Amino acid sequence: MTTLVRERPPVTGRRSGWNVRRWATAWSSQLGITAAFAVVWLVFTVLAPATFLGSRIYVSYAQTVPYFGITALALTMLIIAGDIDLSFPAVFALGMVGYVAVEHTTGNVTLGLLTALAIGAAAGLINGVFVTVFGIPALVLTIGTQFLYRGLTLVLVNGKSYTLTETSGTVASRLLVGRFLGIPMQFVWFAVLAVVCWILLYRHRLGHNAHVIGDNSQAAALMGVPIARTRMILFLLTGLAAAFAGAMNSFAVLNFYPGQGDGYLLPALAAVFVGGTSVFGGRGTVWGTFIGAFLIGGIEAGIVAVGLEEFYSQLLYGCIITAAITIHAVLQRRFSH
Repeated sequence: MTTLVRERPPVTGRRSGWNVRRWATAWSSQLGITAAFAVVWLVFTVLAPATFLGSRIYVSYAQTVPYFGITALALTMLIIAGDIDLSFPAVFALGMVGYVAVEHTTGNVTLGLLTALAIGAAAGLINGVFVTVFGIPALVLTIGTQFLYRGLTLVLVNGKSYTLTETSGTVASRLLVGRFLGIPMQFVWFAVLAVVCWILLYRHRLGHNAHVIGDNSQAAALMGVPIARTRMILFLLTGLAAAFAGAMNSFAVLNFYPGQGDGYLLPALAAVFVGGTSVFGGRGTVWGTFIGAFLIGGIEAGIVAVGLEEFYSQLLYGCIITAAITIHAVLQRRFSH
């Protein structure tokens, strides 16, 4: 009896090329931002080797970039779902109002931190409820709540700043702004939360729902995706991330001021969009946002290090953002055909 054995088709260059094309298509955004980051850092290193071949500037980046980078991670998930939150800079300060009230009353730092995080989560949830229940566009709603939360902060503290106690500083140095194996804890938290966001986006139902909603909300509804609940959770996580970053920032300087968070809106959004997240939703990367945060956060110091005036930073911001977005578009178009 003869047994027929089918031979496997030989591996050809065409099949291998198809695999490379599929890989490049899937990773085009990450490739784009990584390339942009490498080019910018190479230029800075060549023009200012004394600064960029040393460790001090990288320690500085590790301590400062996470303040807006952590919120940018949460924003990435929210924008993938087709929403946006412009109120998070005000939540930086609003959460710390709760911390100051509780810590000054009870002397309990842990309870104060939990209060700050709870207020941030509540502020994000309020945004989510108004957007999903009342159908208000997220862009419009969060412009309003940005003023609402900032105004509430100013009213509650009468526009005053508060110095955090040395006890707060000691606890924070161990948990939030200290060192772990010589690495600033701000960076450690940024890296850990990046991994958490990656898991949520690509290994959890929340991320799957966010992608489907952002890609096609009508199809998501037909598939039975809990659209309102998913969007509210993502808003809540954004508020929680903002409050956490605000607490971290306050502990670093042992001070709370009602204008805290100002200046972080554009860097956070730039990190998200430069990192390859689509402004229309449905597509985005955690790695892109992570690298994008350091790209955006490092420009100003890099400009000063190479001997240019600080006002060149706006020009370079525009050039880098435009170039990075162009690279994303070209790579996506090149490998999708």
